[in-house]
Amino acid sequence: MLATRQVALGQPTVGEEEIEALREVFASGWLSGAGPTCVAFEGELAAATGTAHALATSNCGSSLHLALQVLGAGPGDEVIVADYTFPATGHSVMWTGATPRFADVRPDIGTIDVDAAAALVNERTVGIIAVDMVGQPADYDELAALCRSRGLWLLEDAACSAGATYKGRPAGSLADLAAFSFHGRKGITAGEGGALVGDDATRMDLARKLHTYGIAPAVSREGSSALAVPSFDMAGYNYRMSDVQAAMMRVQLTRLPALVAARTAAAAGYAERLGDAEGITLPVVAENRTHPYQSYLVTTDDTVDRDAVVMALRERGVGSNFGTYASHVQPVYGTQDVCPVSARLFATQFALPMHANLVADDLDYVSEQLRDVLADPAVRR
Repeated sequence: MLATRQVALGQPTVGEEEIEALREVFASGWLSGAGPTCVAFEGELAAATGTAHALATSNCGSSLHLALQVLGAGPGDEVIVADYTFPATGHSVMWTGATPRFADVRPDIGTIDVDAAAALVNERTVGIIAVDMVGQPADYDELAALCRSRGLWLLEDAACSAGATYKGRPAGSLADLAAFSFHGRKGITAGEGGALVGDDATRMDLARKLHTYGIAPAVSREGSSALAVPSFDMAGYNYRMSDVQAAMMRVQLTRLPALVAARTAAAAGYAERLGDAEGITLPVVAENRTHPYQSYLVTTDDTVDRDAVVMALRERGVGSNFGTYASHVQPVYGTQDVCPVSARLFATQFALPMHANLVADDLDYVSEQLRDVLADPAVRR
C-alpha cells in the first residue's frame, strides 16, 4: 500500500527556547563538559527528581556504570536485573566485572517481578536493578523491602521515566541511586546525555570524581587564588555531559510537565480509538503511578503475527518497531536464566508512534491503519 502520510515513531519537541539557550552557551565560551551550565542543570534536575544530588553524564549507560562502581559491584558479585530492557542495563553490570542475573517481569506492565527477583538472591547477590519499563515505575516499596531484608542495594534504571511518579514520589527518588537517559527518543532530550541522581553525598561525590578521569571537574577550580594542579589517585572515565547539551536540557526540563501531559493525552486518544480492536491489548497503568509514555507498546495475542503488523504499518507510513529486548536470550550474556514472561513480551509487543507532537489527525490515521492491518488475513496466524 502506498502511504498517504508519515507519522514518526518518535520525535523531540524543541524550538526557539533551546536555540536561545545554545546561543548563550556559545557566547559564554564554555562549551566543554561539566561546566557552569551543567552545574545549573544538575541543581534543577535534583529539585525536579526530589533528590539531594544530580550528576550530568554522557548517557544512561555511563550513569548506570558509575552507580554500580560507587555501590561496590565487582568481580565475583551478582546483580539481579529486570530482564525486559535495552541491554545497556545488563551491559553496565558486565562492565564492572560482576555477573547479571535476569529476573522475569510482570506480564501487565513489564517491570521486574519481585518474587522472581527474590528467587535469584544468593550469597553472591549484592543488589537489584529495577527498570521503569518505557517510563512506568516498578514496584519500589516491595523491592525496597526485599533489599532491606537481604542487605542489598537498589538501583533505578529511570532511562525512560522523566516525569513519572510512584505513589506521589518522582522517578529518580525511588531507590538508592537512579540513572536517566536524554537520548533523542526519550521524553526530554539533548540528542544524547544522561544523569545520575541520589541522596548519598559520599556516593555522588565519588561518582563525580570517577566521571571526570578521577579528578574534580575544572569548574571547581575556577577563581582559585593559586595555581590548582589536580592529582590523579584513581583511573576514572570521561563520562561528562557538555555544556551545550546541558543548555538544551535546562529548557527541556521546564517543558517536562507539558510534554508528559501531551503524551498522556495521546495515550488516551489511542485507548479511545483502539480499545475494542481485536487481536491486541493496549498498555495499562498500574495503581498509584504516573506513566510518562516514553513509548506506547501494544501486545498482540496468539492470532496475530507481530512482525507482519509492524512491517505493514511501516508500508503505510506509520512508524513502528518491536518493544524492547528479552535480555536473557541475548548471546552476549551466556546466561541460563529463564524468563518466559519477558520472552513472550519480546515476541509480541510493538510500538506505535508516541511523542508530544502528535495531533488528533495523527491518532486517527495510525488507528485506522492499525485496524485495517489487523483485518488483513496476511497478519493472522
